[in-house]
Amino acid sequence: MPCVTSDIVIYHNPECGTSRNALAMIRNAGLEPHVIEYLKTPPSRALLESLIHRAGMTPRALLREKGTPYGDLGLADETLSDATLIDAMMAHPILINRPLVVSPLGVKLCRPSEEVLDLLPQRQQAAFAKEDGEPVVDGEGNRVA
Repeated sequence: MPCVTSDIVIYHNPECGTSRNALAMIRNAGLEPHVIEYLKTPPSRALLESLIHRAGMTPRALLREKGTPYGDLGLADETLSDATLIDAMMAHPILINRPLVVSPLGVKLCRPSEEVLDLLPQRQQAAFAKEDGEPVVDGEGNRVA
């Protein structure tokens, strides 16, 4: 049974396979993260800016294009300021890419989902394969190359 920890937060979309896989790997390490369904409860502007900074990203790097109003809003325009991109994410949270994971080891956009393994303070407790069957962790809890 996973232990409860408030030290790991996942900004999650249950409709996203990458997000589901990252959440499952957190739980496979015996951890129960604080799950924030960011489409229902978007982060404040200050928090979003902090997460972007802590992840060492730019707002543009956090933008999601697929299945969003990215094109309709003209967000491909490279001259748009960071503030404008964050404005768009605040108005349309679906533009925030996921899963964004926060742990004592850092903040990271976990795409591909196995990127989450770098943020977990505990080893995987069992073998793990993604929803599509791709192995990620072997039976000894080691990352598969």
